[in-house]
Amino acid sequence: MPLTMLRTATSGFAVENIVSEHGEKAPNVVYKGKLENQRRIAVKRFNRAAWPDSRQFLEEAKTVGQLRSPRLANLLGCCSEGDERLLVAEFMPHETLAKHLFHCKLVNKITFSIELTGGHSSKKAWIFFAILETGETQPMKWAMRLRVALYLAEALEYCTSKGRALYHDLNAYRIVFGDDANPRLSCFGLMKNSRDGKRRVTPESVIYSFGTLLLDLLSGKHIPPSHALDLIRDRNLQMLTDSCLEGQFSNDDGTELVRLASRCLQYEPRERPNPRSLVTALIPLQKETEVPSHVLMGIPQGGSAMPLTPLGEACLRRDLTFIHEILEKLGYKDDEGAATEDTLNSKKKGDSAFRHKDFKAAIDFYTQFIEVGTMVSPTVFARRSLSHLMNETPQEALNDAVQAQVISPIWHIASYLQAAALFALGRENEAQIALREGSVLEEKQNAS
Repeated sequence: MPLTMLRTATSGFAVENIVSEHGEKAPNVVYKGKLENQRRIAVKRFNRAAWPDSRQFLEEAKTVGQLRSPRLANLLGCCSEGDERLLVAEFMPHETLAKHLFHCKLVNKITFSIELTGGHSSKKAWIFFAILETGETQPMKWAMRLRVALYLAEALEYCTSKGRALYHDLNAYRIVFGDDANPRLSCFGLMKNSRDGKRRVTPESVIYSFGTLLLDLLSGKHIPPSHALDLIRDRNLQMLTDSCLEGQFSNDDGTELVRLASRCLQYEPRERPNPRSLVTALIPLQKETEVPSHVLMGIPQGGSAMPLTPLGEACLRRDLTFIHEILEKLGYKDDEGAATEDTLNSKKKGDSAFRHKDFKAAIDFYTQFIEVGTMVSPTVFARRSLSHLMNETPQEALNDAVQAQVISPIWHIASYLQAAALFALGRENEAQIALREGSVLEEKQNAS
């Protein structure tokens, strides 16, 4: 994928699009992004020392990209230009296993825009404040923890069957949850990284890491394997078990999971089980198999994550007249650049046509304004987007809505217009995602 495409998709690798947790377990940064076709992606940007040989990087990425499984967050593409080495994967919106198991607090970013003006130029500075909320996350249910263990084992079995038995830094940060809240193993760990050669990875060491993950799932925290083995030898199951799980499973189930973990943590690598035997051992332990993952996780599915506002409802029911009224009331926001008399004249004519619902004329005048290129206006793109929807040209409407979001990434109107265009194009699932994003952005705006 071209570097310019990925820069655009991530708003120039903006800080607000970083989704990876930092630290020793996550030495490289992962960004969320959105392509022009509205597909959401995760972009991993390696540090410069990770892949000095671009040919080796491309060969590795090609091999990993050939893997396709519902148990993986699959690789979609890569980029190698100059010193840049980037991987592009399916975006998983519901965070990592580490987030759900270990993090008791939620962190939200609220963005404030400050206009700094000096001389004849102006530019924006973005200040980001992280605010710790007081509410605790919902503890993961026992049935879901068992499902995570099984799906992870199935992912490792699939990779092994395709000749990719090595997985680097297998840990709770590498397990992510998709739109349906099903757990998936990140494809990023199938690639080598800058620390290869310092620590040898073998199929047996991957199984050892799997054993530590089983203990993470049981305890709800990361217990060092040496300490865990002491507890296992002392048959101290209570010290190994998350207190939030009280009453959710029998002693036999807990004992069986601990037994499986201890097999994975055997000192002699040859005594550890292989992925296929892990799958065989975990299948009988599964609980509530008929319950979807999003229900077990308490994640809303098939609609907005919160009650829709009147504008969100209008997008859902395709009420373009109501959206037109909202855009009329909002006026203009975030215009940048110097205006000439011609550009202002085109915009005024476009606004007049838009106000009087002459949408074909509005498209023509707004196009004249945009093509001059001396000003950048998310509002003009938004109004032309709605005009295209009124003229039954939804693909053009979607393109304009995307441009509005590129200019103003946190403007909820841009997401809502994308949802309306996607609904018109019959792309229901993507439309629902855009609708949810619009709701989240609108709620944040109202809160601030």
